[in-house]
Amino acid sequence: MITNLTEIIEKEVKAIQNIPLTDAYDKAVELIIEQVHSKRGTLVCSGMGKAGQVASNMATTFSSSGTPACFLHPSEAQHGDLGILRENDLMLLISNSGKTREIIELVALARNLIPGIQFIVITGNGESSLAKSADVCLLTGNPPEVCPLGLTPTTSTTVMTVIGDLLVAETMKQIDFTAADYAKRHHGGYLGTISRMQAEK
Repeated sequence: MITNLTEIIEKEVKAIQNIPLTDAYDKAVELIIEQVHSKRGTLVCSGMGKAGQVASNMATTFSSSGTPACFLHPSEAQHGDLGILRENDLMLLISNSGKTREIIELVALARNLIPGIQFIVITGNGESSLAKSADVCLLTGNPPEVCPLGLTPTTSTTVMTVIGDLLVAETMKQIDFTAADYAKRHHGGYLGTISRMQAEK
């Protein structure tokens, strides 16, 4: 069993190492800084199913690290939650297939409400209509899932999470986010204590 588990880890590591790193990351971070930090918009993250859980995590991680963000459920968006969108907001959409119906519909609905709204898309399918509709497209490399059936989102969600971490970390560097800034947003718990200690040095 240990051998099999080691092979699974190795496959996940390989998938991360094979994430296509292009200048699209520079463009994505520039968009985040321009729309959220310069124009005072919000980074609105969305995805369906497991990708939605990754998007929700990205939103909370961005928020705690100085970039205001929220999660918009693509189905709830069709029942009024779309109204959260404002001028200067930026959308970050995640779909491994690039064919998720609710996400494709969300693009059309968002553009109908705010014609000039811009999109960062994370997908494993660069030829999809979702990828082609994006202002910036970040590809996962479309790794095979480690799920024995090849179906359950496992490796795909791992690389999506890493891509989110890349965006968060680089944005933090670009805005000179400090431990003092972190402490203001994360008062409680161990991390709050550590950030305040770092800020006082």
